[in-house]
Amino acid sequence: MLAALMSVACLAIGAPMLLAFNLPPSATFLNQAAAFIGWGGFLLVLAAALPQRAWAVPSAGLKAAVLALAILAVASLASRFWAGLPWSLALCGFGMLAAAMLVVVVGAAAQSNGWAHRAFLAFCVGLLFAGVLSSLIGLVQVFAPQWPDGEWIAKTYIPGRAVGNMRQPNHLSSLLVWALIAAVWLGETGTIRRWASATLTMLFVFVIVLTASRTGALSVGLLLVWGALDKRLSRHTRILLALAPLAYAVFWLGMSAWADYSSHLFGGETRFSTKGDISSSRWGIWANTLSLIRMHPWAGVGFGEFNFAWTLTPFPGRPVAFFDHTHNILLQFAVELGLPLATLVIALLGWALWTAWRGAQDSLRRAALVMVLMILLHSLLEYPLWYAYFLFPAAFAFGLCLGRQNDDVSLDAASRDVMPDTSSDDMFSDDRYLDAPSSTGATRPLLIASMLLMLGGMLSVVDYIRVVTIFAPPEGAASLTERIKDGQHSVFFAHQADYAAATTAENPADALPAFRSAPHNLLDARLMIAWAKALNASGDTERARTIAQRLKEFHNDAATEFFAPCEDAPADDEPLPFQCLLPTRPLGYEDFR
Repeated sequence: MLAALMSVACLAIGAPMLLAFNLPPSATFLNQAAAFIGWGGFLLVLAAALPQRAWAVPSAGLKAAVLALAILAVASLASRFWAGLPWSLALCGFGMLAAAMLVVVVGAAAQSNGWAHRAFLAFCVGLLFAGVLSSLIGLVQVFAPQWPDGEWIAKTYIPGRAVGNMRQPNHLSSLLVWALIAAVWLGETGTIRRWASATLTMLFVFVIVLTASRTGALSVGLLLVWGALDKRLSRHTRILLALAPLAYAVFWLGMSAWADYSSHLFGGETRFSTKGDISSSRWGIWANTLSLIRMHPWAGVGFGEFNFAWTLTPFPGRPVAFFDHTHNILLQFAVELGLPLATLVIALLGWALWTAWRGAQDSLRRAALVMVLMILLHSLLEYPLWYAYFLFPAAFAFGLCLGRQNDDVSLDAASRDVMPDTSSDDMFSDDRYLDAPSSTGATRPLLIASMLLMLGGMLSVVDYIRVVTIFAPPEGAASLTERIKDGQHSVFFAHQADYAAATTAENPADALPAFRSAPHNLLDARLMIAWAKALNASGDTERARTIAQRLKEFHNDAATEFFAPCEDAPADDEPLPFQCLLPTRPLGYEDFR
């Protein structure tokens, strides 16, 4: 059973983070679908080993965490009715959060029923699998950038930096921090040799340097805090954690020297430069978010509606990138849910986190909790938990922290914080898990839910193909109009088809129905130009002018041609185009729902 669990864990964690191939219009959908399918399989194998009704007596912390996720899931559906969020986006949000609830519950059930160590062992092996292969990919991207083909190994879009197959240096760094924690725990419990744990730790730190991620650098620094505060760790492990920041500094200096000597590019050399905006416009987007919160303190702008509300609200000094998240999970809750509901959700999650902290009495819970804390740190600067391949592992680690302690299980009780002899040269030395007995019976609701999770992931891929044919038509495909009409019947991706309809219509006014959903995903320059033209053509000049003014605040190159007529003086008898004139009355984002 353990071998099967480890194999499925490698697929559940590794496949989404190692998959480079993607199909338009989304660069990450296939990774997300792989996470749903893989985690459904992992939970299915684990749930099959648990006794019936293993989930029936939840802890107070688990209840709080599940309630918080349930509130968010309901808010996603509610946003459809009062904020205008398209059904496709509302269902995507609901499905993601419902899946996260299942992962938390199964993790807690494993902890409460004697399967915590086996489950966490498989989980950590999966993280090592993804971490080691992603490290190799990162090394290729930096030292042999001509090798990646874009399908097996992603090409880095930032010369001199490792981005992994997830194509984001921050995502790669967070995966490697998790893999590092997994290596430390496996070494601490004697599951792998100390030399292997130390070697893997140094490998991961080195590739984190290659990502030049500021979040990664901060996370490596906090490993020192973990080693200093956790007095139950062995001396070897505490020294290893203390050396991680020092190793980071040495590797950084070494890479800088190598780049200067060999005339190669190391992207980290300019990453922390004070010449640019070290916050990458975060201060600006956070300031705008706080303004939106002050404007809508009670009910917020609606779940999933931050980009829509922010883009259509006047911010003359706004960041010029098209932000679809606040890059801070607390601000995201506050601006979208309103302060009362956001406070409740944050309080519930905070209480669950506090109970997990208080209950972290063994090495497993402490390592799992550090994983949760690290991704929460990342969530204060980015939005990793909006990706299934980060949300599900975080939820599983959190669930293990929140399960009730079962002191009657000899495996967990006897193996807690035990350091067996590690004198052998074999990397894997401890086989105490290999013959662990499996439970009879099964937790049927969890089994059914896990199978539904897998099925949902598979069906979402079939559904996605309906919009792929719009953006990448196969040979002999139907006309664009027919492909768009078919895509508009998609359950989860109809908004993508509406985007295509809105931006390709020969007569802009004919595409007005598509603008009821397309702008709620991501308002970019192309969509805003098309929307403004459609509104003007239909006689709604005030709203057309307002959208043009909001677009002008972004100073986007794609809008240069759109605003070019405003630079020339018109003839005496020729009026200025609508985009050159200010609206006669102020309009808010609510006027565009």
